[in-house]
Amino acid sequence: MSDEKLVGIVLVSHSAAVAASVAELAQGLSGAGASVPVAPAGGTGSGELGTSAELIAAAAASVDRGAGVAVLTDLGSAVLTVKALLAEGDELPVNTRLVDAPFLEGAVAAVVTASTGADLAAVAAAASEAYGYRKV
Repeated sequence: MSDEKLVGIVLVSHSAAVAASVAELAQGLSGAGASVPVAPAGGTGSGELGTSAELIAAAAASVDRGAGVAVLTDLGSAVLTVKALLAEGDELPVNTRLVDAPFLEGAVAAVVTASTGADLAAVAAAASEAYGYRKV
């Protein structure tokens, strides 16, 4: 593991399988850049569909390298759970940011950008810009 300070990425989904798959895809597409710490936080602690504040907090702690943590969510209660954790103020690492971005495209953009050593603001901006990606 590198001592380089990189932005960590947490991917919060209602499904553990979805979160893990998006993390795998984003890391696989990031190329030969630095190894970005990415952690999925999907489902509940008992393996069901839903969200878990405990899983999110643990994932954020696991990717914190001192450069900030970008959290991307799929929808609904995932967003609300992260907002509640941020409001509590002591559950997530300092400099953790909820990023308004499409889940898959935003995750890829965030990981690719973080792999260049970019700061949290640049990682969040790249993920958010993924809303503009056109397919046709």
